[in-house]
Amino acid sequence: MAKEKTEAKLDAKLQKILDSVAELSVMELSQLVKALEEKFDVQAVAAAPVATTTVASESAGTSDMQEKSEFQVIITNAGTNKIAVIKAVRTYKQELGLKEAKDMIDACPADLGVMKKDQADEAKKLLEEAGAQVELK
Repeated sequence: MAKEKTEAKLDAKLQKILDSVAELSVMELSQLVKALEEKFDVQAVAAAPVATTTVASESAGTSDMQEKSEFQVIITNAGTNKIAVIKAVRTYKQELGLKEAKDMIDACPADLGVMKKDQADEAKKLLEEAGAQVELK
């Protein structure tokens, strides 16, 4: 329902852009994000999760995340759209061929490696958009 309200408020020009972006593949979307980051000299950051618990437990959880600067990215489940997940994996593991990337996600849980916080968040977001379940440790 919130999406319907957002779409209703967009003018025709913005709605056309939104529709074009919705048609992009995960890889194309990743390339678009990188191009926008370079063009406008900004860094895309994953949105904070919505709080459903008390403020005290939320602040305790986020303080642990802020203290760590590197995270191990683990794919716990590849989901049903394995092709998109394979493409997302190859974004971060470019040395892998298609077969190696497929074998990696078929053997879940799969370790994508240790990454800096921003890159780990970006990888998690990209993999989850592709349909995978991801944990940061």
